[in-house]
Amino acid sequence: MIQIAILGHGVVGTGTARMIEDNREQIARAVGDTVAVKYILDIRDLPDSPWADRIVHDYGVILADPEVALVAELIGGSEPAHTFALEALRRGKHVVTSNKECVSKFGAELSAEAAAHGVSYLFEASCGGGIPVVHPLLQDLAANRITEISGILNGTTNYILTKMFREGAQFADALKEAQDRGYAERNPSADVDGHDACRKINILSACVTDELWDDSRIYTEGITAVRTVDVAAADRAGYAVKLLGRMTEGYRFVAPHLVPYSCPLSHADDVFNAVLVRGNYVGDVMFYGRGAGAEATASAVVADVVAALSLPARSRVWTEEDSPKPLSSFSCPRYLTCDEADGHALLAALPVSARRVDAPEGEVALITDPLSERDMEAVRAAVALRSHLRVWA
Repeated sequence: MIQIAILGHGVVGTGTARMIEDNREQIARAVGDTVAVKYILDIRDLPDSPWADRIVHDYGVILADPEVALVAELIGGSEPAHTFALEALRRGKHVVTSNKECVSKFGAELSAEAAAHGVSYLFEASCGGGIPVVHPLLQDLAANRITEISGILNGTTNYILTKMFREGAQFADALKEAQDRGYAERNPSADVDGHDACRKINILSACVTDELWDDSRIYTEGITAVRTVDVAAADRAGYAVKLLGRMTEGYRFVAPHLVPYSCPLSHADDVFNAVLVRGNYVGDVMFYGRGAGAEATASAVVADVVAALSLPARSRVWTEEDSPKPLSSFSCPRYLTCDEADGHALLAALPVSARRVDAPEGEVALITDPLSERDMEAVRAAVALRSHLRVWA
């Protein structure tokens, strides 16, 4: 029997413990031995938990027990998650995690520590909940040169944008409903301002480049400025509005995009996540599924448990990139709107061609040919825009 410990008895920790128990036979066949949860670390006593007899409050108990072969870090946040993971790796214990903040911030250090001690540091659940995307990038697509990763990586913002599209809801009303349903926190900044998606695209990008960027150096724009009238106008022009985390041409950024209906990303709605990966030989590959929730995330956590316990130790060692590529030279088509009175000025300010599309009332709407970020700033300085959204192409 192989013993493991779970750090955190919240939604994901509970789902993970339940899956290990419910799918005991499947897991044993995959690993070659029975896997059991020996400890669950939590600051609470939780006497009503089915695993109350396994709850401990002192992490030292887990570290000191040689029977614990693996630690599932499901606490969230930077600390003490980072320290707990580091200490486990140094004791020769595998670590699996769903903690995107910790992976995005400390992944280079933790992957190196794992390699130094001959154990695995795995994080499938940190990006896309139950969607298997990290392992395919590291293993199944490893022989391809990955030229594009575009992902709907945050279910909360996708739910809000879906409500704005289907029901014509205003942003504030859609956000409130997301909060009432438990999809968004009372302080929704991490979701609606794009920070959650930023961490995830940083991790996915590092999987194919072995370079982890400082999150603060990644251009991140959320959905708070997206208007319902723009979502409707985009639909009439053949596009859906989606918040995308992207890695393309050496750039990494997060921003709302118009995505053409010919692209499968445009059809991922509600709280679902989707990731499109483009390889130079495989072409486009799409990963789709539930991006959050106890069962979906537990599925990814336990998949990493199985991999760590049944396969040779593996941790891709990342470096920390000090000078990430600035976004200023990135070019893409743009959706731009301004007041009707400023329409001629907008056309005159553009250094590229543009076509008119059906506009919100009282405005002019254009979709431009590819335009760089630098040139876009000049257009902003010349004309008062109502909206600016990038177009995925």
